[in-house]
Amino acid sequence: MILPGATVGIVGSGQLGRMAAFAAKRMGYRVCVYSPTPDSPTGQVVDREFVGEYDDKDRLSDFRAECDVITYEFENIPVDTFYFLEEAVPVFPPPKAIFLTQNRLRERALLSDLGVPIAPYAELSSMEDLTKIAERNSSSTFEFPAILKTADFGYDGKGQASIARVEELHSAWHSLSQQPCLLEEKISFVSEFSVVVARGGNGEICTYGPIENQHVNHILDLSFFPSAVPDSSAEEAVQYSRSIADELGVVGVITIEFFLLHDGKVLVNEIAPRPHNSGHLTIEGFQTSQFEQQIRAICGMPLGAVEPLGSVAMVNLLGDLWEECPYLDISSIAKDSSAHLHLYGKPEPREGRKMGHVTVLGADLSSVCKKARTLRKELKGASSRSI
Repeated sequence: MILPGATVGIVGSGQLGRMAAFAAKRMGYRVCVYSPTPDSPTGQVVDREFVGEYDDKDRLSDFRAECDVITYEFENIPVDTFYFLEEAVPVFPPPKAIFLTQNRLRERALLSDLGVPIAPYAELSSMEDLTKIAERNSSSTFEFPAILKTADFGYDGKGQASIARVEELHSAWHSLSQQPCLLEEKISFVSEFSVVVARGGNGEICTYGPIENQHVNHILDLSFFPSAVPDSSAEEAVQYSRSIADELGVVGVITIEFFLLHDGKVLVNEIAPRPHNSGHLTIEGFQTSQFEQQIRAICGMPLGAVEPLGSVAMVNLLGDLWEECPYLDISSIAKDSSAHLHLYGKPEPREGRKMGHVTVLGADLSSVCKKARTLRKELKGASSRSI
């Protein structure tokens, strides 16, 4: 066990790292962060901030020399960075988890090998693949409409193109710079949900969810618990999630996103080898947050209890709310004891950028969802620091 007073290193410096750092500091750990961005959301709250490129081995060496254990808050980082860090310091979840999940084609192959249900897909990396896909469409073994996704570095709807007919495929691939892509049949579904899994080094597992998620313009808008996912579907999703975490050898937190189909079956949409936006509601809504579980797991502690504390809803706050003003008037939220505001310390509000979130806890799910949305509507930009 790595005891309080030791140093936890975090690679990546966004809001997930910030909240993990808060959890680690509360538990008595020192925290260092590494990223290319100075004065980052995580860097603002840690003991030491290392600024450097992800391939700068000299700077990475300085960082790892300060750490007793290292984790990460963002998977779109070259996996060689983590292999290099791991030569001197334990890295959790293991680099294998990043390697397999940061590329959609490798991720789909993993899920197929595990027998986990996914949408029908095809690889598109060459003109020859285009021909094969057209042939599959002609024989009805691959159906359109479909979604073309870059194999690497896609999140919040980035690196995607919707395709209604096979004839549109070539131009869509060209719009994505003809890089390796995953072509996936568009699925008709009832809802989207996630299962957050915490796994210790001894194989101990705790799960949160299903947490139901609603998106607007491909960005998470609302998450809530308990979900409306049927019990049998939820049990199936949790079992798939546990199998994935075990296969990847996760020590820490991993999140599996699902579609609930009209017949009650579930499909995996994607894997995030880290805490997740939908899991932010665990901070106030459960006995132990996803971020504390991450620190507990990587430091060799037993996992915490995951009993829910009530019905809970979370809404994201995007940069649009600031109305081109530098500040946000939070007076409406400050008056409500059931609401919890988290702002991420990002310096430049802009459209679509996640700047914070609000969580509401209560007894009735419909009421907390309504209140979370209402409180967000009452927020508005402010031009000065005081009102």
